[in-house]
Amino acid sequence: MPECWDGEHDIETPYGLLHVVIRGSPKGNRPAILTYHDVGLNHKLCFNTFFNFEDMQEITKHFVVCHVDAPGQQVGASQFPQGYQFPSMEQLAAMLPSVVQHFGFKYVIGIGVGAGAYVLAKFALIFPDLVEGLVLMNIDPNGKGWIDWAATKLSGLTSTLPDTVLSHLFSQEELVNNTELVQSYRQQIGNVVNQANLQLFWNMYNSRRDLDINRPGTVPNAKTLRCPVMLVVGDNAPAEDGVVECNSKLDPTTTTFLKMADSGGLPQVTQPGKLTEAFKYFLQGMGYIPYLKDRRLSGGAVPSASMTRLARSRTASLTSASSVDGSRPQACTHSESSEGLGQVNHTMEVSC
Repeated sequence: MPECWDGEHDIETPYGLLHVVIRGSPKGNRPAILTYHDVGLNHKLCFNTFFNFEDMQEITKHFVVCHVDAPGQQVGASQFPQGYQFPSMEQLAAMLPSVVQHFGFKYVIGIGVGAGAYVLAKFALIFPDLVEGLVLMNIDPNGKGWIDWAATKLSGLTSTLPDTVLSHLFSQEELVNNTELVQSYRQQIGNVVNQANLQLFWNMYNSRRDLDINRPGTVPNAKTLRCPVMLVVGDNAPAEDGVVECNSKLDPTTTTFLKMADSGGLPQVTQPGKLTEAFKYFLQGMGYIPYLKDRRLSGGAVPSASMTRLARSRTASLTSASSVDGSRPQACTHSESSEGLGQVNHTMEVSC
C-alpha cells in the first residue's frame, strides 16, 4: 500500500461506485477508522464537527481515517438515471469489503450513525473478520412495520424531503427549540445533497429488514456482533428506543451503552467533547492505550467520574507490547475495577 492515499477516491464495488475520502496514512498494522453517515447527510455533514474537534484529532493522528459516502450522497454527486436501482441495506454493507481491499486495510473500527450504523452492523455480521470494533450511534435494529411504513409515506406526501429527514435526525424538542442548528441542517440537506438520490436512499432505509441479531444463549444459533461495540444515543433522541432494544440484543460482556445527557439526535455534532472522551476509552479497551496521550497531563479536562469508571471497567490490562509492535491486540471481554466493582458481566451503561 502506498504511503498516503490522502484525498478523494471512487472505488469499484459489486454494486456500483463508492465515493471514499481518506485522511492520513496507514499506521503499521493498526486498523483504519471507517465512518458511515446517516441518511440525509454525507460524511462532511455528519462527521466534520466531530473529527475536527481538537481532542479527536489527537486520537485520529494515530490511525488512517476512511470516510465512506453512501452512493450518490456526496457533495457534487450527479443524479442517478431514471430507473436506477439503489442498493439494499445488505448490498450497501457488501460494498465495503471492496473499500477495505482497495486500500489494503486488514480490519477496521467502524463509526456509524443511524442508517450508517445499520450498514456497519450488517457489514460486521457478514464479514466479522474485517471488523475490530464498532461505535454505533442512533442505530435502529428494527425494520419498519406496515403502519410505520404507511406513516412515513403519508408524511412524505405532506412534508418536503428535508423536513421529513429532519424528523429522523432530530427530536421534536430540538426541532422546536434548537432552531439555529436545525435550520442550518435543513438548508444543507436541501442544498448539498442531491434530492433525487437522497429520496432513493431514504426509501431503501425505510424498507430495511430487522437486523438479525440476538443475545447469545437466548435463541439457538443466535447471530450477534462478535467485536466490541459502543452504542451511543442522546437521552433526547428519536432513536433512543431503537438503541435500547439493540443493546438488549447484544453480548453484554463486549457492549458499552452510552446514553448522553442533554443530547439530542446528533451527539457527534452537539457534544463532540463527550463523544471523543468515550471513544478514547473504547480504543483503550481494545488495547490501543499506548497511542493516546492523556490530556490531563497537560492540563486538559479531567473526565467525569462515570467516564473514569467506564475506562477502568472496560480496559482490563493488556500488555502494551502487543500494541506497540503493531500486532492486532485482543479485545477485552471481561471487566475489572479498582473500586470494588469486581467482575462485571452486564452491559456497562453510562450517562454523561
